[in-house]
Amino acid sequence: MESIVIMIVEDDTTMQVVIDEALGDGGYEPTMVVSGEEAITLLRGGQTKYRVLVTDIDLAGRIDGWEVARVAREIDPDCPNIYMTGAAADLWPVKGVPNSLLLSKPFAPAQLVTAISNLLNTGGPAHAPSA
Repeated sequence: MESIVIMIVEDDTTMQVVIDEALGDGGYEPTMVVSGEEAITLLRGGQTKYRVLVTDIDLAGRIDGWEVARVAREIDPDCPNIYMTGAAADLWPVKGVPNSLLLSKPFAPAQLVTAISNLLNTGGPAHAPSA
């Protein structure tokens, strides 16, 4: 069976451990990166086919999660995106890419696994920003 590689962009080490364990237990292969710059470099490099992008919105560095998701969609228009945030949820309808999901922190790890599964099985979320 082909492994499902998921890019996780998160700069908080505690969240990294929680997400890595949850996705591993869920049967996914998480690739953890800590900055938007690193994420975009890997996405543009094309060495790995990421099936889902999960990104925090507020990241260390100059590139935020909104921009990472836009670049991911330029590379693969069908790439499912999940945003994670503790403070920027109100900007999702304006800055989020279409057919994306947003999880407000704190969330249960199972919620992330379920969101990924739903995106992969249905091809998109039930509700998405219209922008």
